[in-house]
Amino acid sequence: MSIHMHMRAVAESEIRDDHTWLAAFMWEAWENHAAEYAAGVAVSIDKVWGAVNDLYAAAEVLDADAAKPWKLPIYGGRPVAHSGDADPSNPPMGILEPPEVSQAAGFLGRVSFDELWNVASAKLVWSGRDEAQVRLEFLDHHRPLQEFYGRAAAAGHAVVRAVWA
Repeated sequence: MSIHMHMRAVAESEIRDDHTWLAAFMWEAWENHAAEYAAGVAVSIDKVWGAVNDLYAAAEVLDADAAKPWKLPIYGGRPVAHSGDADPSNPPMGILEPPEVSQAAGFLGRVSFDELWNVASAKLVWSGRDEAQVRLEFLDHHRPLQEFYGRAAAAGHAVVRAVWA
């Protein structure tokens, strides 16, 4: 089964705080994901976004006194409630407001991937996997997230997040 966390940068003024509208907006964006990814306004992580969050959580070990901006890139923002049943066409959704997008971009811009990896790798390298390959996979998630959040913050955009199964 394929499952993705899909993030899309969008001007805050264009967002309706309505799950039905956001789901339709995000579905259209998902249908155009390749073009939007190439344009730098979308990014997605397949299946392992919780592990990417675990990588970023290592920042707490590196600087326990700092605020917790490491929570923002993956699980930050506020959930968008929907009415109705647990219909799979109602994906879990969230919105990260522009100030939080800026905080996420700042965190991703200043954190050292190597330092995060040194702290978190034991938790992230699963049995039988080659550590160098797993490290590269996480770096391949980290770099696009850095670029995506950096562009979204520079544009003053919010980020809408949906999970597609």
